[in-house]
Amino acid sequence: MSCRELLVTRRSVRQFQERDVPDEVIREVLEVARWAPSARNAQPWRVVVVKNRELLKKLGSVAPAAAPLGRCSVAFGVVVKPEEAPVTFLVDGAILATYIWLSLHAHGLGGVWINTLRRPEYAELLGLQPSEVLVALIAAGYPAEQPAPKPRKSVEELTTWIR
Repeated sequence: MSCRELLVTRRSVRQFQERDVPDEVIREVLEVARWAPSARNAQPWRVVVVKNRELLKKLGSVAPAAAPLGRCSVAFGVVVKPEEAPVTFLVDGAILATYIWLSLHAHGLGGVWINTLRRPEYAELLGLQPSEVLVALIAAGYPAEQPAPKPRKSVEELTTWIR
């Protein structure tokens, strides 16, 4: 798959097959994701990989939009440490989450980004330190759906040229 094809065919997948993702595949997803850029190469992050079905169901019950966590076979929690990148930690974490998401797609898996900001229940369930911020939980697994592309703004609508 070309880079362009990878980027334009990624979809948010919320329904997953009842099939475990092998640890080797998870490691490969993370091997690719660790190359995500960060300001000053601070890499102010860590990833919490959740495969425990009971914990996934608890995470999925925190909010209605989190329901895919209760149906997936693995979740990736992107955790950042603000003291390591005080100005850019949220952006750095979002970039890492995007790399995970794209790496999942490249490996034939699907995923959906669950917004975790302002939801302390997630951090509590994952046992995070008070100094850590959970930027995203990505519910992932083998897709049980193939969502159609959603409308996108045209290049003209989203671009301003300054010459």
